[in-house]
Amino acid sequence: MTEQLLECVPNFSEGKNPQIIKQITNEIEKVEGVRLLDVDPGYDMNRTVVTFIGPPKGVAEAAFYAIKKAAELIDMSKHKGSHPRMGATDVCPFIPVSGVTSEECIELSKEVAKRVGDELGIPVYLYEKSASTPERQNLAIIRQGEYEALPDKMKKPEWKPDFGPQVFNAQAGATVIGVREFLIAYNINLNTHEEKYATDLAFELREKGRSARTPNASPFYFKGTEILKYEKGAYPCGECEFIGKTIDETASHAQKIHSFDLIELLKINGVNLAKTEGQSVKIPGKFKSCKAIGWMVDKYNRAQISINLTDYKETSMHTVLEETRRLAAKRGLIVTGSEVVGMVPYPALLESGKYYLELQGRSTGVPVKDILETAVQSLGLRDVADFNIEDRVLGLPKNSENALVEMKLTDFICEVSRESPTPGGGSIAALAGALGASLSSMVSNLTANKRGSEDIDDILNEAAEKCQGIKFNLVKAIDDDTNAFNAYMNARRLPNKTPEEKAARNNEMQAGLKTAVYVPMNTALQSLKAIEIACTVAKYSNPSSITDVGVGAQSAFTGVIGGIFNVLINSKDIEDKIFVEEMRIKCAEIKKEAQQKLEEVLKIVEAYL
Repeated sequence: MTEQLLECVPNFSEGKNPQIIKQITNEIEKVEGVRLLDVDPGYDMNRTVVTFIGPPKGVAEAAFYAIKKAAELIDMSKHKGSHPRMGATDVCPFIPVSGVTSEECIELSKEVAKRVGDELGIPVYLYEKSASTPERQNLAIIRQGEYEALPDKMKKPEWKPDFGPQVFNAQAGATVIGVREFLIAYNINLNTHEEKYATDLAFELREKGRSARTPNASPFYFKGTEILKYEKGAYPCGECEFIGKTIDETASHAQKIHSFDLIELLKINGVNLAKTEGQSVKIPGKFKSCKAIGWMVDKYNRAQISINLTDYKETSMHTVLEETRRLAAKRGLIVTGSEVVGMVPYPALLESGKYYLELQGRSTGVPVKDILETAVQSLGLRDVADFNIEDRVLGLPKNSENALVEMKLTDFICEVSRESPTPGGGSIAALAGALGASLSSMVSNLTANKRGSEDIDDILNEAAEKCQGIKFNLVKAIDDDTNAFNAYMNARRLPNKTPEEKAARNNEMQAGLKTAVYVPMNTALQSLKAIEIACTVAKYSNPSSITDVGVGAQSAFTGVIGGIFNVLINSKDIEDKIFVEEMRIKCAEIKKEAQQKLEEVLKIVEAYL
């Protein structure tokens, strides 16, 4: 069963006093089962982003007590900072990670919101997926006017809180709570102190876009231009003193007199000309699911584009960064790097790493750590602050500290040599298969992406990537095989006195034996795939590395045979005879195919010897 995990990323309006921040995070850490992942204070923003994770009930409890402590320690009437805010706990989003649905999270967010409103007397607005009305889905709309606007805003019927009193709380302000998809808080750093330059770029990038302006010669959109509005008599040419009664009239003039096609420019940028008079003409931004503003960060001595990627599957970090680099260069600016605030999902960083490897003409069939490090370096994530992959990547595949695969090689070999039955042949078979796949990956990467290898690059890059997947599965199987055997031995130790105990013990033993068959069967199948890929690699590899392919195929064949041995020995005591026969037939088929593929590889290899 998948573990239930919920992430919470509350933003507190305090980024200067570490003692206050510590008191708030202490409330989170005292809740059993909850793990504090990251605390990211921003001095100039006077705001701290906290990330923690755990089971739903624990996360809800931790969120409530953190909000309570923040309300006690932070006085919003005295708060100043560069980031928009409306409360001591400005926003408290819940993000489903695994084993929990959005619907379940929404109910939980409402429970927390009700408790905050009832017990703490703080007005609470629900947003995103928890929003009570479509108008309240957008955090920016709820937060318009910020803390200072709350006294008058809350008197209006349309701004009655979803929970809590409809009374201004001078100390705590108001809080926004809800469920959202994973948001990547992503900042791009510029080589300038001018906030307006960062803002200019932010308007280009964000989905909301910007107001259209009359053309000018400056690369900076805001310099020396007039905002275009849908209003009669207010359409200046921008090139001369002509003022048209409609946009069409001004556009016709611009085309005829100055050879400048204003209408075409607006259409290219997706502007809808059929708008209400009086509204400013809007040009949509370049990226969906992207919110952005510009600000100056004194701590880093540079301006930043502060970006929220609300759906990284639609708009990725590297896509936004590369476009920012292009736009910045047109303006004489340089992107010095970027910054992730809080956590970043493993798939998002992995995607960026693969993007840059492909851009560099390199294989993506390399270890995951190498791909992630490529992403970190290419995105410039260590430009203004440290970025530790182990600490900052949510969902990073990890082994337990006591896993066999985390042991030093010499320690693992010694562990195998002891009198204990595990780790045994099944784990060694998985290791052999993993090494076999790794060697084919190595040879693919040594051969591909070199001068003159263009015709075979796609074949070998694909082979390397497949080998990495096989390697990952077989490394996992090293511990899975040992764990399966230990589970069976534990079942044997169950009470065995009464008929009921005997039946329960036997059921557990039979289930354990089947698991002890499935694991080595997977080892055999994965190792067979490694040999099949070795056939391909052998045909196209650099002759100087051909023997490495042969060693890899032979090692993978050991994985096949070792897996089969364990399937057959563990099947002997299984009472389900149909299951046992199916396993025997399958083993014979795998062995025959593996022998044929190995002979193909060795024939190619030996031709070079």
